[in-house]
Amino acid sequence: MATHKGTIGILTGGGDVPGLNPAIRAVTFRALREGYRVLGIRRGWAGLVDMVPDKDADNHEHVMVLTEDIVDRAGRTGGTFIHTSRTRPSHLPKSIVPQHLRDKYQDEINDVTEDVLKNLKFLEIDYLIPIGGDDTLSYAHRLHEEGVKVVGIPKTMDNDVPGTDYCIGFSTCVTRTIELTHKLRTTAGSHERFLVIEVFGRYAGFTAMLPTMAGAADRCVIPEHTFDIDHLTRLLAEDRKHHPSNYAVVLVSEGAQMKDDEAMHFESQEKDQYGHKKLGGVGDKVAARLKEISPKYNHGKRINIVNQRLGYLVRCGDPDAIDSIVPMAYGNLALDLVLADNSGRLISLRNGCYDNVPIDIVTAGTKKVVDVNKYYNTERLRPKYETFSRQPLFIMTSEV
Repeated sequence: MATHKGTIGILTGGGDVPGLNPAIRAVTFRALREGYRVLGIRRGWAGLVDMVPDKDADNHEHVMVLTEDIVDRAGRTGGTFIHTSRTRPSHLPKSIVPQHLRDKYQDEINDVTEDVLKNLKFLEIDYLIPIGGDDTLSYAHRLHEEGVKVVGIPKTMDNDVPGTDYCIGFSTCVTRTIELTHKLRTTAGSHERFLVIEVFGRYAGFTAMLPTMAGAADRCVIPEHTFDIDHLTRLLAEDRKHHPSNYAVVLVSEGAQMKDDEAMHFESQEKDQYGHKKLGGVGDKVAARLKEISPKYNHGKRINIVNQRLGYLVRCGDPDAIDSIVPMAYGNLALDLVLADNSGRLISLRNGCYDNVPIDIVTAGTKKVVDVNKYYNTERLRPKYETFSRQPLFIMTSEV
């Protein structure tokens, strides 16, 4: 696998978002023109777990050579054409250890990093560019500590990767949330109901806060503040009363909790390899409680609900303008670091300027969440409309 300058590997991990393919395109175009060979590692970290390091093995399902023609066609689309997974090589369940490694790894949970390193060496990868959230990037940091040259690119709809104001996918998520919420208003208004919309946001409420700030909703509840359902009902009843079409809208982060909740709401108790259960269902509970309590604030008459979980509708399809431009810049910034032989870095956007930070920021233990005191009015259950001067494009960020 001889090349002029070396080989760069790209992979995408975790949930898909619009903007991944533009990032892959940017990395590949620049790398090829700088004289590098580019490999797409398929299905995230799974590609480096499942492949067989033998020149006679068929690894086309795990690794593909990227060309300008391939990435140019895909670069205008959403999702990730090299696919993704939530595989975590340091915590691989016995049930999914690949056949050729089963004699070696027989524990219920296995750390197969030794073989990931062998596969990287077999592929002659000089630089690895993983694109993902803090889970994907935490394993990238592990490989960095093992001596692999890594440059990470942040991706997550929740916009919660520390060290950067912006993560790929966030703008399209906010755009879609605003668009779909406005579409649902016609039904809520026609029937004079409360409109309850559940949006993504496990620990951070940015995807509920920004659309609300932009006028998509009257109120929002977020993971960073445990809310009182009676208080929310009263506020929405007042909003509905003063609206010409007699309805009101609330955005509910999937990680939000009412004061009487013991924990977040999950679709099931099954955990992924990063220890996360799949969230979902808090919108249903909020909707039911609003309907139950509403007569108290509506002259004894029940207010019915339009209840909708946006789910994958905000992460599918093509990227918006920002999620086409920022990934292009991130990809080129990654190549700048490769050309400077500067590894162990995370591409970032801070205070309106592109930059990079040490990749160990993703494992430092501090989560990037909404600063409630600065941005969220806990009495009104909505964003604060102040402190805009010299704030970044999407206003809310953190010091992490």
